[in-house]
Amino acid sequence: MGLATLRRSMMRWLLRRSVSKTARRILINRTLTDVEGHQFRWLDTEIDHLISQVEADVAALRDMADLDGLSSFGNQVMVEMAIYTAAADRTLRNAGLDPELVTEVVADLGWDIYRRLLRANSAPVRWVTKDPGRRLRWTIRLLLRFPFSAPGAPGYEVTAAQEGDTYLTYFKHCPPQSFARRLSCESDDPRVLETFRRSWCTYDWPGADLIADDGTRGHYGRSQTLSHGDPVCDMCWAGRVNKNGSEPRASSGQARPKRDTPSASG
Repeated sequence: MGLATLRRSMMRWLLRRSVSKTARRILINRTLTDVEGHQFRWLDTEIDHLISQVEADVAALRDMADLDGLSSFGNQVMVEMAIYTAAADRTLRNAGLDPELVTEVVADLGWDIYRRLLRANSAPVRWVTKDPGRRLRWTIRLLLRFPFSAPGAPGYEVTAAQEGDTYLTYFKHCPPQSFARRLSCESDDPRVLETFRRSWCTYDWPGADLIADDGTRGHYGRSQTLSHGDPVCDMCWAGRVNKNGSEPRASSGQARPKRDTPSASG
């Protein structure tokens, strides 16, 4: 077994274990609603069955993801996570759950995992400095090495610049988003991209506040988003609180029909 194969196998084992534990913790305590409006709670055995179905869909989706086409291991990790997002969304909806509830559950599952990733990556910086601007800049620079290294399309394509206490990142290509968009198009299932947008594309707001860790909100702002059909994600990481950087309202996750019809490009 080569080093690359071993590394990928270890990554998949860790991700599978993390997703399984997170799903059990969240679903066992969650009141669920089916498409007919009936509320219920799942038993342990039902959650185990769901997890096995998610794993089966993950295996089926990997070929479409074309992981071998990504030269960066970090990029492969992020697309693997996007595969789990899509598989969880599809499996929960196929189980008869209300699609809006499914989006909320999938977003919670993803945030729990991503939050721990951000906390671990930012911990050394938070120990070294208490300045929120430095915490953000230094952590984002680390993240742009792994997992968001930017070799260019089909991997991440990113440019970055510093303006005073603010760090700007422009994501022109995002492989997880491209995967979700392609799957949404090829399976004629717009809900896949919708759930991706309302989960992954909302994490940066609380993520920036987690990294800054100064007890305030508003360290992040963005006016354009690839999953909305824009040409770039223009991210602003601000050391000083941005009063206009509040998290998006629940309705802001809705599609913009004129320019967000899923297409395989992206």
